[in-house]
Amino acid sequence: MSPSAFNLLGAGSATARRLALAFAALVALFAVATAIALLGFAQVNRGLAQTRARVDSMRLALDLASAVRDQYAHQAHTIIIGNDSHLGFYAEAKARVLTLSKDLRQRTERPDERAWVDDIEAGAAELDSIFSRDIVPAVLSGRIADAHLEHARALAVVSRIQQRTDLLAKRFEDAIGELQSLAQATRDRTVAWSVLFLVLAPLLAGGVAVYLGRKVARPVALLHAGAERLAAGDLDTRIAVGGDDEFGDLARQFNTMVASLKQQQQRLLQSERLAGVGRLAAGVAHEINNPLGVILGYTRLLRKKAVGPLADDLAVVEEEVLHCQEIVEGLLDFSRPVQVGTQPVALRALCDDVVARLAEASPTPGVAVTVSGQGATTGTASKLRQVLLNLIKNAIEAAAPAGRVDIQVDETHEFSRVTVRDSGPGLDAEARERLFEPFFTNKPRGTGLGLAVSQAIARAHGGEIVADPPGAGGACLVLCLPRFRGGTT
Repeated sequence: MSPSAFNLLGAGSATARRLALAFAALVALFAVATAIALLGFAQVNRGLAQTRARVDSMRLALDLASAVRDQYAHQAHTIIIGNDSHLGFYAEAKARVLTLSKDLRQRTERPDERAWVDDIEAGAAELDSIFSRDIVPAVLSGRIADAHLEHARALAVVSRIQQRTDLLAKRFEDAIGELQSLAQATRDRTVAWSVLFLVLAPLLAGGVAVYLGRKVARPVALLHAGAERLAAGDLDTRIAVGGDDEFGDLARQFNTMVASLKQQQQRLLQSERLAGVGRLAAGVAHEINNPLGVILGYTRLLRKKAVGPLADDLAVVEEEVLHCQEIVEGLLDFSRPVQVGTQPVALRALCDDVVARLAEASPTPGVAVTVSGQGATTGTASKLRQVLLNLIKNAIEAAAPAGRVDIQVDETHEFSRVTVRDSGPGLDAEARERLFEPFFTNKPRGTGLGLAVSQAIARAHGGEIVADPPGAGGACLVLCLPRFRGGTT
């Protein structure tokens, strides 16, 4: 039963996944570092943009305060000079105040800031109203006292406007400080993360390199060394690579391959020895068979005429000649090529037939024989009956007296099996090693050819006879044959 080849692609690529994860982690580290740096730069740029906007807003507030002061100064000059020569300058200052206040309103973000701009605009309107309605008519009519009185009111309005512009300028200045602090903190944090990633990246790269060395380079080196030893002819080489990844599976498959190669080499050597023995056996058998037939014929003829001790001696001679003929027949069977048919063979029926014939030919009292299961194969029924006859007969002889022989027929996805287990003394290490060698037997009158011939027949059918490891007691031989793929038999 040869082991099935391991499908490397079907087993999944654990090493590839681990390598991908390692490189992905390295790439992810750089990606995160880059993302944090870019995010930090974006925050800094956004902070700088907000800072510039706040600076512009603060400048507008200061410009508005300056424009209001110019507006008030032109009112004062009108009172001091006592004519309308500064009205044009006043109109320009007033227009500038209105323009700056509108620009400043667009840059405000908080409700209180917009309220302060509203107060500034209201104050500017009130200041213009005092000047246009009260101060200018008083100056032009010569009522200087009234003009100074209204000028005092205008000064109070200017002070209120100045207060609001100062609040806005202070708010913008504080916002600028907060934005600068935030930008500084963001920059420091980005630098810290960048330094951290710069430190972690070599460590992670070193870890990936160590992992590659342990999980890839070292197993590849071991596989390469094992392949070199195998190429040098060392069939006992093994690769000690553990783990459940592809390299572990490859090492196990390599070890299985080497063991199978060694087994095939041993089989080849055995086949060559058996071929040589077969050629020799065929020649010897043909040369001996005829003299044995003559001796057997004369012995039987003399037994008919002999009496007393001579008859007993001739009976012994006849028995020994028959034993020699049995050996010769075994040699002839061993030397003949096995012709394999293509007909379906029901193994259970063959086992039942062999057990029945053995019970009729040479009953063994006390030995219980059971047959169970079903299975079928393709081949020559007579040859397979010869194999089963050898296996079951040996088991019965080993179990006698008062023993037990269990014959189990079953099927797997690829094979049909006949398991013959007896309750005898079992097989020792030497017997298991030499079980199928020609002329090896542990029986007093065995030829040592039965199992060798049976193994040749089984292999000719694409199967094999194997001896299972010893269990609680007795021997266990399994005939394994290709499973019949057709219909029922």
